[in-house]
Amino acid sequence: MANDNDQLIMPALRIENLVKQYPQATKPAVDDLSMVCYPGEIVGLLGHNGAGKSTTLKCITGMLPFSSGKITINGFDIRQNPVKAKYTFGFVSDKHDVFVKMTGMQYINFMANAYGVSVQERKTRLEALEEVFCLGDRLADPISNYSHGMRQKICMMGSLIHLPKLWILDEPMIGLDPATTQRVCKFMTEYAEGGNCILFSSHNISSVQKLCKRAVIISGGVKTDDFLFEDFLKEHKGIDLEQYFLSRTTKDGTDNN
Repeated sequence: MANDNDQLIMPALRIENLVKQYPQATKPAVDDLSMVCYPGEIVGLLGHNGAGKSTTLKCITGMLPFSSGKITINGFDIRQNPVKAKYTFGFVSDKHDVFVKMTGMQYINFMANAYGVSVQERKTRLEALEEVFCLGDRLADPISNYSHGMRQKICMMGSLIHLPKLWILDEPMIGLDPATTQRVCKFMTEYAEGGNCILFSSHNISSVQKLCKRAVIISGGVKTDDFLFEDFLKEHKGIDLEQYFLSRTTKDGTDNN
């Protein structure tokens, strides 16, 4: 998607012709994907299970090597300057991979130490995050005792402790109770309004439509659409987004990417 201010505003994320081919796979999991995300945006990555959403996010974050293309995060190439790039984003996986023998507070401190957040800064930031995620006294408990939803919360808190310019989430609302979901949605909107960028994958069309200014649709690893919702509503009057999404995607890419 083009942006008139492309030369004036440094993108939070630029993906150029990304290809990810898994060994033994007959076709790429992600095929020639290009997109740009800017500060102040919340961008939803839509697709069926297996469309390539999680693979794309793992390539962005450096968790997966990719076959070809280029990924730049806040001005840093993820291949050439991986450490500098990683200091500028936070990532929440759909797997909730955390050190379960740690307490919640130990995990927060671990993440703060990794990103060089001072003791005073982390205290202030933790207080603000606690208003959103409300773990309370459970921060003193081992993460192994946490429910699915609580692990989602602590992962989100850890990914935000350094106030990343780019916040990347894979299916962020799964496992959250309605009250927490409401608070998280409000937080995401305010976080983007503060000049940060949020990219999250989902197959929940209603949550994407509620939160995002833009949506990118991928099917079988290929980008089919990249639009502002404002423009979508003008160009597709009377067409439901879910109906449009189904018309633009297929279900034949079920490799759980």
